[in-house]
Amino acid sequence: MNVAFPLPHPVQPRGSRLASAILKSAGWELHFEGLPTLQGVFVVYPHTSNWDFVVAVLAKWALGVQVIFWGKDSLFTIPLLGRWLRWLGAIPAVRDAPGGLVGQAIAALQQAQRLQRYCWLGLAPEGTRKRSAGWRSGFYQTALRAHVPLCLVHLDYAKHRVVATHFLRLSGDTAQDMSTIAACFVGVQGYRPHAASPITLLRSEPASVPDDRAKTTRPTPRPGDNSRV
Repeated sequence: MNVAFPLPHPVQPRGSRLASAILKSAGWELHFEGLPTLQGVFVVYPHTSNWDFVVAVLAKWALGVQVIFWGKDSLFTIPLLGRWLRWLGAIPAVRDAPGGLVGQAIAALQQAQRLQRYCWLGLAPEGTRKRSAGWRSGFYQTALRAHVPLCLVHLDYAKHRVVATHFLRLSGDTAQDMSTIAACFVGVQGYRPHAASPITLLRSEPASVPDDRAKTTRPTPRPGDNSRV
């Protein structure tokens, strides 16, 4: 899975010793070898509890990884809460943006690529802490259409490990890519294992996603997914 991204990875952030100590005292291990590119998408799985946010934020600080994630725009109108969310890396979701949240995410990554700036997005493809029929496709559309790697982050409560070492360059073959992703998460257990959603795209989601690289004679319409990325 990491053949396209040989070690050592060029982006090596510096983390917080305090956050690392807190996680270590709680019995958690961190596995991280840096990032292969300045832009990409983190997919965190499974997401079954509010504790996931606490562990993920501590891991983010411990690794020194800056992550952008979306929050409801109404939350940012609350002065203290809005400031705190922005400090954590959250940005307001603009649901009427062209292409919905997927379009907003792609635009942010493409702008970072043009400016050669760092930009990694953090997404929970299940979209809910409750068990659902599968994953939303926004993460897939975003990584594929922005031409950035996907990092498959294990949030494993069984082994008390946060693993961010698996990077995948999506092929555009949805079935094959999802099979590879599912294989990477075999054995990973959430805080509430029974609440983890199966690693398959929801039936209402597109079976295949067009890759802009394959379109040379006409523009590819932006996806119209207005749900959570």
